[in-house]
Amino acid sequence: MFACVLQYNFILVMKRLNYMVTVIALIAGSLLSVSGENSPQVTLFENFEKAMKGVRFSGFFTVDGSRNPPSEEIYEIQSVQKFGDQDLWIFTARIKYGQKDVTLPMPLPVKWVGTIPVITMDEMNIPGLGTFSAHVVIDGNKYAGTWSHGKVGGHLYGKITKIK
Repeated sequence: MFACVLQYNFILVMKRLNYMVTVIALIAGSLLSVSGENSPQVTLFENFEKAMKGVRFSGFFTVDGSRNPPSEEIYEIQSVQKFGDQDLWIFTARIKYGQKDVTLPMPLPVKWVGTIPVITMDEMNIPGLGTFSAHVVIDGNKYAGTWSHGKVGGHLYGKITKIK
């Protein structure tokens, strides 16, 4: 009987302790969110979304092994939104490639080197255009990287400007 009373008292003490810890955690969490301060990552992501809204990537791409001069390229990014907890972002973009001119949402991984975003595509099928790989560094108002489409590939580079 004495053991049952001790066990019952122990359970009551543990329930109260658990309740107090939960209340303290909730209060601490609400105080942190009330402070209004974003984490550096949240701020970085918000700035990236703002910087990539309504912009034009205009520049050039090369083809490895070709003696031709670089060809012009234009990509217009309407918006960029973070998707989920991983590295995935939805880029809604207008792409002009050859005789093709399409606007579509594309889920693209973005990796971060410090505060520098790197758009990565590995064998991604873009409807109507084909399968591509690319790794593009965005540095302020400039971009540069590599690309491949099947057995063909090269470099790309240019500037990023707001669409007027």
